[in-house]
Amino acid sequence: MSLRDRLETSNGATGTFGFSAQTAKGVDNRTYRELKARIHATLLDQIDLQVMESMTQTQLRDELKNLVEELLRAENVVINEQERKNLVRDIQFEMLGLGPLELLMADPTISDILVNTYKRVYVERFGKLEMTDVCFNDNAHLMKIIDKIVSRVGRRVDESSPMVDARLPDGSRVNVIIPPLAIDGPIMSIRRFAVTPLTMADFLQYQSLTPAMAQVVEGLAKAKINMIISGGTGSGKTTMLNILSGFIGATERIVTIEDAAELQLQQPHVVRLETRPPNIEGKGEITQRALVRNALRMRPDRIILGEVRGAEAVDMLQAMNTGHEGSLATIHANTPRDAITRLENMIGMSGMNLPPKVARQQISSAITVVLQIARLSDGKRKMISLQEITGMEGDVITMQEIFVFRQTGVSATGVVQGHFCATGVRPRFVERLHVHGVELPETLFDPVKLYEVKS
Repeated sequence: MSLRDRLETSNGATGTFGFSAQTAKGVDNRTYRELKARIHATLLDQIDLQVMESMTQTQLRDELKNLVEELLRAENVVINEQERKNLVRDIQFEMLGLGPLELLMADPTISDILVNTYKRVYVERFGKLEMTDVCFNDNAHLMKIIDKIVSRVGRRVDESSPMVDARLPDGSRVNVIIPPLAIDGPIMSIRRFAVTPLTMADFLQYQSLTPAMAQVVEGLAKAKINMIISGGTGSGKTTMLNILSGFIGATERIVTIEDAAELQLQQPHVVRLETRPPNIEGKGEITQRALVRNALRMRPDRIILGEVRGAEAVDMLQAMNTGHEGSLATIHANTPRDAITRLENMIGMSGMNLPPKVARQQISSAITVVLQIARLSDGKRKMISLQEITGMEGDVITMQEIFVFRQTGVSATGVVQGHFCATGVRPRFVERLHVHGVELPETLFDPVKLYEVKS
């Protein structure tokens, strides 16, 4: 039985939708949204949802298109052809997708979608925020879309649990916070991920780093050197982590640990683990620290931690120090030195009463390289520093910078100007790379060579 057989439409002359007086010149936005909401409500009231579940996406789209057009004819609604097409499309989005957000999700140039209650939706394109004309009918409409997203991954959001992290089927990361914590209404942030993950060639094309830096970080990944990727929100840490993981051999067993799964590893032998929030009774929570401990029992060749932000730092460092070489993680910090300080603070969060010097020794022996990623004022992302941890001098962790991006100014159009260069320091890890068959020419570290950023 088709959806049409389940839908009973009335044939009143004036039309229950109350839009028969509109002309084919078009309707205003408010009238259009009201029309869409009423047709959507009619479909929901009269369609057998069990029949929908038994149909394919293509069949559903065709059936919904026919049903919407039948309703418009039966109710004598007069709208122009473009609005008719838009109405059919929007109803399909409401029934099968994410409603008003579907058009934004289909735009490959959008990297972030920021929903500030039902009234305003912002997007980020090429590192810059801009407001869209997309909006929801009301906060209840927005909550329906939010519930659809979080329920797909077995999570919930309500007054007792007003914050949630989730993900979309394409791997995009979703954060939701609702009243009473969000004063004006539901707030949702979607971090988009490209269908085709970026590669090192893309980073070189975007001038995010230089060929010399790319050669070095590729060698570091192949030689199983422990690295931390540091940076601010939206700076490209996870993208860099994905690129580095691409240099890991196909024969290695990789275990990834994340709060919300977003890594897009291409190797065949990948085990993906994800944390679990507490249930409505406050029980059943599985933290990153528990997953790191469990991962050590899974015979990993590499452990990749999406982001280290708490007590799991202790277990991660211990894993790096006990044979799990080549592990990778990201951390929120403004400089490589800040990243080390944050790690030290996280060790204190674990409840282990380690003296500061012992904690620093753990860090200095576990981590070899810190990559600093930044989003500059023009919205472009760059690797602004590559530093090597060389050990301890007294109570201080010693570091030396190998590559750096130096900003020299901003052009009249707002584009950041500057250059990449080596500092002239020959890193100690060159010997480690040599042992693993990775040869780096001495010219890579020549400080005379400057790589100007072209606007």
